[in-house]
Amino acid sequence: MTTLESETAALERFYGDVAAAGLQPLWTQTRDLMTPTPRGGTRGHRWPWHTLSALAHRSGDLIPIERGGERRVLALANPGLGGLPFATSTLWAAVQFLGPHETAPAHRHSPGAVRFVLQGEGVWTAVDGDPCPMSPGDLVLTPGGTWHEHHNPGDDTMIWFDGLDLPMVAALDAVFFETREDEAPNTAAPDRSPGEALHGHPGLRPDGVPAPAGHSPLSVYRRAHTDAALTDLLALRAAEPSVGVTFTDPATGRDVLPTLRCRMERLRPGARTATTRTAGSSVRVAFSGHGTTTVDGVRFAWGPGDMITVPSWAAVDHRADDAGPADVFVLSDAPVLEALRLDRHVVVDPQA
Repeated sequence: MTTLESETAALERFYGDVAAAGLQPLWTQTRDLMTPTPRGGTRGHRWPWHTLSALAHRSGDLIPIERGGERRVLALANPGLGGLPFATSTLWAAVQFLGPHETAPAHRHSPGAVRFVLQGEGVWTAVDGDPCPMSPGDLVLTPGGTWHEHHNPGDDTMIWFDGLDLPMVAALDAVFFETREDEAPNTAAPDRSPGEALHGHPGLRPDGVPAPAGHSPLSVYRRAHTDAALTDLLALRAAEPSVGVTFTDPATGRDVLPTLRCRMERLRPGARTATTRTAGSSVRVAFSGHGTTTVDGVRFAWGPGDMITVPSWAAVDHRADDAGPADVFVLSDAPVLEALRLDRHVVVDPQA
């Protein structure tokens, strides 16, 4: 046996012994682990509203809601994540359908969730006993560990966007889930959430009412307030192609949930935003208007209800059609990256 053959045989035995011991040599995979820029599996992808809505309604005809089924939900499965029911590697997103006179039974789980209402009226949800009506454009919170149930006492259907931090919580082996047998009666939607009456006044914090630790005390953020804020911002910042607002905890000014950032953007008619790269992924849900989003050179046209994923560090820009402004709800994992000091944002093309 030559010296080269002897060394080759020794290396093969060594690597075999390393694998048998449950070890892996770093020097064979540094390029895959320590990449120059993020290189996850998440892809930019679009789910059109006409498909989401049609399949959601079909699920309403075919799939009953009852204990065991819990929710009638269709999760966005990003084509780059190998069949996992995740929109991005950190975000879970879906459409949920509730038919006339149905109740989604009470449960709670450690992952935190938000609901952004897309279609329908008359549904209300209870979050730890705080009942609040839901309408299109409203943002409803169900923080991790809170009991929540959904009621539709009316004759119309409702569809909303669900966003959860489930992939993050699952990666930490911290998913817990419980059901509860008792639930509120499926009566007419309340006029107003008690939590909204307490905490929904800008700049004012009620005396003698401690805010919950770690998340916003508000269960619902109303479309009317969001619309008014965006209208004023767009008028004040006439030179900017878009404006945005971040939903925050009124007691602390922090994000509504510790793991999820919720924003609403308004794009000016015909204007294009700068091309940027941001560490961390997001899901964009068009609420009104039409436009295009370009992700790493791939152009996605969108309209109301369409959903688009933006991977971490993708080069991305947005443009509203000339016909009018466009509002887009954005869910991201930004609070986690900022807490871990992993956040990064650069402008690639400042010429909008």
